[in-house]
Amino acid sequence: MEAARRLSAGAIVAFATETVYGLGADTFNVAAIEQIYALKGRPARNPLIAHVAGTAEARRVAAVWDERCDRLAARFWPGPLTIVVPRSADVPDRATAGWPTIAIRAPAHPVAQRLLQAFGGPISAPSANRSGHVSPTTARHVAEDFPDAADLYVLDGGSCAVGIESTVVDLSGAPARVLRPGSVPASALAEILGEVATPDLIAQAAGPGTAPRHYAPGAAAELVCTAALPGRLAELREPAVVLCLDRGSVAAPHRAIVMPSSPRAYAARLYDALREADACGRSRIVIEDVPQDNSQTEGLWSAIRDRLRRATVG
Repeated sequence: MEAARRLSAGAIVAFATETVYGLGADTFNVAAIEQIYALKGRPARNPLIAHVAGTAEARRVAAVWDERCDRLAARFWPGPLTIVVPRSADVPDRATAGWPTIAIRAPAHPVAQRLLQAFGGPISAPSANRSGHVSPTTARHVAEDFPDAADLYVLDGGSCAVGIESTVVDLSGAPARVLRPGSVPASALAEILGEVATPDLIAQAAGPGTAPRHYAPGAAAELVCTAALPGRLAELREPAVVLCLDRGSVAAPHRAIVMPSSPRAYAARLYDALREADACGRSRIVIEDVPQDNSQTEGLWSAIRDRLRRATVG
């Protein structure tokens, strides 16, 4: 496999996962890891996720891999759950951004799994986009963010089915803490772990995606509740692009991008819609806030709202 050969040679490779596209390098190759940080413009303390084929590879990079980890992996791996544990002494500092812990995930996408099997080791990767920008859910998005990286190899796996980044749970202390919400809800983790804390993080933590501003389009963006949306649009002096749940709430000259009413479909569409809104060339993006969760939506609306809040900070 060409992508695995390139990783072994110290290059970086973009590849599809079920959440978003990753920008990967050999976990144990510091020079390759440095390439990721330089290409993305990524803050030095923002850690990467070590992608592994399964629990055997996870133990290679973890200093502690206990029965809680095994239970979580048995339930949710391969899949959109990242587990943070103390890192092995063999893992370079740069691969964890200097944190004493390491974030580990076994992706479910068949392209990612084939790559991991062919490479034969862990692949550390953040999302394959410029730091802080909207995450990529297609190979085209990766190319848009890195137009000058002519030698960047992109392993195309189509559109990402989940569409938002993995849930990150920190098991390095007690109780377990959700550092980033995702499609695996805290309630499902609590069924296995017991107590699970869900702090509202507004500073960089031991998992990625916790910076105050993240997942953001280039245009100024704001999050507006449904009741206030008509009034807010009437106040604007220039036409905006509006991500909304009902086209009827958006009148000309504003442009509506109608989002799905199902949280899973909304998540899968979100980043592509934000990029579409940016491409319209208007100075402002207005996003209608999403519904509250219920027992059927299993916390996914809250995970989506987390991305929207960070995308509209400032």
